[in-house]
Amino acid sequence: MKYQKRIMDKVLAERLGSSGAVLIEGTKGCGKTEMAKQVARSIAHFDTDKQIEIKMGIDPHLVLAGENPRLLDEWQTHPEIWNYVRREVDEQKKKGQFILTGSATPDDDTRRHSGAGRFSVIRMRPMSLYEKGWSTGAVSLTALLTGERPQSEEVKFDLGEFAEKITLGGWPGLIGESAAEGLRFVRDYVSMIAEVDISRVSEMRRDPYKVTRLLQSIARNISTEATVAVLAKDTGGSDSGLNTDTVSEYLAVLERLIAVDNLLAWNTHIRSADRLRKAPKRHFADPSMAVGALGLSVDKMITDLNYFGLLFESLVIRDLKIYAEALDASLYHYRDSRGLEIDAILEYADGTWGAFEVKLGIGAADEAAKNLLKFADKIDTDKMKPPATLTVITGNGFAHCRPDGVHVVPISTLTV
Repeated sequence: MKYQKRIMDKVLAERLGSSGAVLIEGTKGCGKTEMAKQVARSIAHFDTDKQIEIKMGIDPHLVLAGENPRLLDEWQTHPEIWNYVRREVDEQKKKGQFILTGSATPDDDTRRHSGAGRFSVIRMRPMSLYEKGWSTGAVSLTALLTGERPQSEEVKFDLGEFAEKITLGGWPGLIGESAAEGLRFVRDYVSMIAEVDISRVSEMRRDPYKVTRLLQSIARNISTEATVAVLAKDTGGSDSGLNTDTVSEYLAVLERLIAVDNLLAWNTHIRSADRLRKAPKRHFADPSMAVGALGLSVDKMITDLNYFGLLFESLVIRDLKIYAEALDASLYHYRDSRGLEIDAILEYADGTWGAFEVKLGIGAADEAAKNLLKFADKIDTDKMKPPATLTVITGNGFAHCRPDGVHVVPISTLTV
C-alpha cells in the first residue's frame, strides 16, 4: 500500500537535523514505523529479527552498525540499547544518527540515564481527519492563532457517515476499509491490550477480565473527568473488589502503552478567586478504541446522541493534539470550581494561546461562544497574554467569524 503522508513527516525531518537521535512514541498501529522507514537508510527490527538477540548478547554495537539514519524498531524489547545509542551519539557527535520507534514509553530504569541533549522525542498519534482525506484543510489552526479570520464552504454532516469515520478511527491500516471491518479491528485491538500487551509491558500477569472492564469504564467515561475512584467502582462492579491502587497501576501501564492519552488541566492566571480543577479528561489514543471496548455499532452510536457527542469531542481532541504536536505546542482543558469549562486550550511555549469549545451541531454555537467570552473575561491579562483565538469547533456549518469575534470552524475543514 502506498505511504500516506503524515503531518509529522516534516517534524521528523526537522528533529533529525537538530538531534543525534529521535525517539518516536505512539500506540501500536498508528504508523510510527512506516513514517520512520521513509527516511531511514537501514533498519533493525527488534521484535521480529532473531539475530538481534544474538547480537545483543555478543556486542550491542553490532545492532547499531548500519547506514544512518538507522531505525531501531520496537527498541524497548531490549531497553539496554538506549544507553548504547546515547553513548554512540556522544562519541560521533553527528545529527540524525538513529530513529527509535516504540509502542511503549521507556520505563523508569531507562529514564535514569537521561537522553537530554541527545534524544528528541516525538509523540505520534493515529491519523487526523485531514491526513485521511476527511477534512478539506480550508482552515489552518496556525492561521487562527495568528488572528486570521476563517472561511470555508458549508459542510454537510451525516450522523451515520460520521459514526463510520469514528469507528474507522485514524488507523492507517484501515484506509479504504468498511465500518464493519473497522469494528472488528478495534475490538481485537482492545482485546489484545487486555490479554497480552498490559502484562507484557508491566512484566507481571494482569487479569484480562479486569483490564477489559477498566477499558470499558474509560470508554463509558470518555471526554469526562472521571476520577480513579469512579473508574474503580465502575470496573469492579458488584462482584469484584477492585481498589483504587490497582486501578491506578493499570492506568499507569495503559499510559506507558500510550493506549490512553488523557487531556491534562490548564494552570492559568484568572482574576477571580475560583479554584481551578486539576483532574484530567479521559481519552484513548483514538476514539475508535471506545467503540471497540463497548462493542458499539454505527446504529447504536447514533441512537445515543449524548454519548455520540462525547465521542465527537474525543475525535476533535485527537486532531488538536496531532496539530499541537506539529506546532510544538501543548493541549489542555479548563474547569474551575464554579463549573465553567473549556474543552481545549492550545498553548505555545511563548505563552500564546487559544481556547476551543467543541459542539456537535452548529445550533449550539451561540451557547459555546458565550462560554468562551465569559472565560476570556476571567483571564488576568496583566499576567498573561489575551487569547489569540476563541473558536467553536462543530460538526457542520461553515467556517466564519461571528460579530462577537468568536470563530466557528467545522472539524472537517481544519488542518494544522
